[in-house]
Amino acid sequence: MGDKSQIQGEGDYDAARKFDDQERAFVEKGGIEKKAREAEQALDGPEGEELERARKETGERGADKQP
Repeated sequence: MGDKSQIQGEGDYDAARKFDDQERAFVEKGGIEKKAREAEQALDGPEGEELERARKETGERGADKQP
């Protein structure tokens, strides 16, 4: 059989590790506050109506799948 680090049955372990590392780095450098401000500005800007419509639409789809 092959190297166990290459197992990808329930997911890609290497990709998950890479995602976790990148997410941790993003949080540690303070990216959350900046992205929150950008999101707030987008909601208050010209694309706000479209973003709100998309949020409601995806929320409704998610609610349909709740037990």
